[in-house]
Amino acid sequence: MSVDDARIPDLAAVALPGERRVLEAAQRSLRGEARGIRALLPFLGPAFVAAVAYVDPGNFGANISSGATFGYLLLWVVLGSNLMAMLIQSLSARLGIATGQNLAEVCRDRFPRPVVWLLWVQAEIIAMATDLAEFIGAALGLYLLFGIPLFPSALITGVAAFAILGLQARGFRHLEAVITSLVGVIVFSFVFQVVLARPSLPAVAGGLLVPRFAGTQSVLLAASILGATVMPHVIYLHSALTQRRVVGADSAQRWRIYRFERLDVIIAMSIAGVINMSMLVLAAAVFFGKGTVESGDLTQVATGLGHALGYHANVFFGLALLASGLSSSSVGTLAGQIVMQGFIRYRIPLFLRRAITMAPALVVVAIGLNPTSTLVISQVVLSFGIPFALIPLVIHSRNRAVMGDLVTGSMVNRAAYVVVGLIVALNLFLLAQTFSLF
Repeated sequence: MSVDDARIPDLAAVALPGERRVLEAAQRSLRGEARGIRALLPFLGPAFVAAVAYVDPGNFGANISSGATFGYLLLWVVLGSNLMAMLIQSLSARLGIATGQNLAEVCRDRFPRPVVWLLWVQAEIIAMATDLAEFIGAALGLYLLFGIPLFPSALITGVAAFAILGLQARGFRHLEAVITSLVGVIVFSFVFQVVLARPSLPAVAGGLLVPRFAGTQSVLLAASILGATVMPHVIYLHSALTQRRVVGADSAQRWRIYRFERLDVIIAMSIAGVINMSMLVLAAAVFFGKGTVESGDLTQVATGLGHALGYHANVFFGLALLASGLSSSSVGTLAGQIVMQGFIRYRIPLFLRRAITMAPALVVVAIGLNPTSTLVISQVVLSFGIPFALIPLVIHSRNRAVMGDLVTGSMVNRAAYVVVGLIVALNLFLLAQTFSLF
């Protein structure tokens, strides 16, 4: 089902002034009146919002636990997950551009009602697991920076997330700018710490290029890395961010929009990949083999970094964790609204959604469960939700009746099949290993 141009409003006419300038610049790019970076700039943003989910606090727990326990061993998992993320988010953006709908809406229109409800319920469970990681991460960041106890820190996180989401009322560019700035804080913090840590470059290369495991625990951590990197809720979100942001008048313009958005994905996901690799490399360089933070406890990590590296490295670590938690929490709430509205045509106030999805995180904090262990387990839960978003995305992307001229070709389809197969196989193996422990 292609976009019905007659039903699409003139977005430039109804947008706020800042948005209108962006949309007008995008139309100039589509007409070929702008070249190079000037042509690309109006299309940058959606992938940066989606990329926040790929550097959320769950990544801290998974990547740092992996580096502290196994050194550089699982770097190849981070790299592979990031390449998968590029493919997945490109498909999601492509679907939004081709159909004028997000993935949840397409599923609602084309799947049987019981399947739609199943997908919605599991997506809501995944949203709660996502919030669990994000709230705990931001709360830990506030604790590390200011000594605020975890429970009030989690409440502060909820308020701050609302403030960030409130920027939507001033136009999509304001939200994108704040989210991108927070990602910049994370990048600077980790690059600075990695430079101080001076990791072994041959060991880094070996970890990236030689796939291997070292027992069941390494497989569990690999699954948590995958769950932290390929995020189910932003598969839905990215299609919503592109579905009506810039609308092409014909097939040629929609292809051009997709090519710009694909560059947006490559840039944003490359930055996310650098951050994730930096987390693991930092933990491997500072903690591996020393027995100081074998569990990857983030409080111990911050203290250990401060002692080992100096230059207030612990402060930079806490700042990165806070920026990650605040930005990803806001994006998670936005994705949750899109999922509910898309699957069941129902919308609840953001405050109520925030209260519902943050409740499990507040319970975990209140009863004193280990925050880092909770982060890692939440990412394993997320990894099981990936196929429920990814398989429908692949099914619809290859369907010409849905995608029109932007239908995926055979090479892209084969790559998507491989990604789905790897994810499902890893999850089945992890499930078998988990039940064998009981």
